[in-house]
Amino acid sequence: MRYRPLGRTGIEVSTYCLGTMMFGSVGNGDHEDAVRVVHAALDAGINFVDTADMYSAGESETIVGKALKGRRDDVVLATKVHFPMGEGRNRSGNSRRWITRAVEESLTRLGTDWIDLYQVHRPDATTDVEETLAVLGDLQSQGKIRTFGCSTFPAEEIAESHHVAERRALPRFRTEQPPYSLLARGVERSVLPTCSRYGMGVLTWAPLASGFLSGRYRKGGPVDLSSGRAALTPGRFDPALPENAAKLEAVEQLVAVADDLGCTLPELAVAFPLVHPAVTSVILGPRTMDQLKGLLAGAELTLTDEALDRIDAIVPPGTDLYRADGAWQPPSLTDRSQRRRAEADRPAGA
Repeated sequence: MRYRPLGRTGIEVSTYCLGTMMFGSVGNGDHEDAVRVVHAALDAGINFVDTADMYSAGESETIVGKALKGRRDDVVLATKVHFPMGEGRNRSGNSRRWITRAVEESLTRLGTDWIDLYQVHRPDATTDVEETLAVLGDLQSQGKIRTFGCSTFPAEEIAESHHVAERRALPRFRTEQPPYSLLARGVERSVLPTCSRYGMGVLTWAPLASGFLSGRYRKGGPVDLSSGRAALTPGRFDPALPENAAKLEAVEQLVAVADDLGCTLPELAVAFPLVHPAVTSVILGPRTMDQLKGLLAGAELTLTDEALDRIDAIVPPGTDLYRADGAWQPPSLTDRSQRRRAEADRPAGA
């Protein structure tokens, strides 16, 4: 296992991070088995574990807390805040009110006194980033978190947060967690260069394109839409949909690259993001022990310039062949009132 500095935080982390989204009711609900997966990752040299309060409604954090008993000091522990936790108002978002409560609940579930990396899971258009940075800075001063970052922020939001931090003399986001894979390279355009400009650590998610690069989905092959990732998001995998044709064609060409390198498609997929100079660590999200072992095999893979040139020819730099589920979309796109004038305000005949 290799290790890299997490931006300019002074923290050193493994180049692969154990993601735990699949631990709990949405994936592996066997707590003891999930704990064994965590221990196997730590034994393989991974010292970086990422979770979130909303993963299985807190169950993932509880499992991670069980797994880290007796090993907490050796692990860089990351979790996230933003998404709704339970019914009722003001139980989500990036406000001081919610973050102050959410961090206490995460600490309790994780069974720890501190969180090494506390991340804002998505932007919040209803909260000034100044308020978010201020409360995170207070939590850092209190010793409840060691450093903090953002996740799936567009480049302009990252840049604005740094400008606000400088103007208001506030601590700033030190890391970013974007989706990045062989099929989703859009972050190469501006997000990754922006992170480099500000000296941020980068931990990327969805290296298998949420399962599309697992090797299970091939051109002309059968697709079971009743289970696994395909059951959750059938539109992404249904070969009858025209938008999937480009993905399936790319997969066939990427399989050929992997075959020539003597590796599997998943091994190629998890090795690829680490080639980018801005990337610190790649999040692996196994559900089972076998999946973890298969993904860790990619840790030994070195990609040559020839192989990377072939990949660039298949999926050009900066190109997204799909939009990652859960990736943030700005209100300027999702809120019709922000992109359509009210009928009464439109010019006659418009």
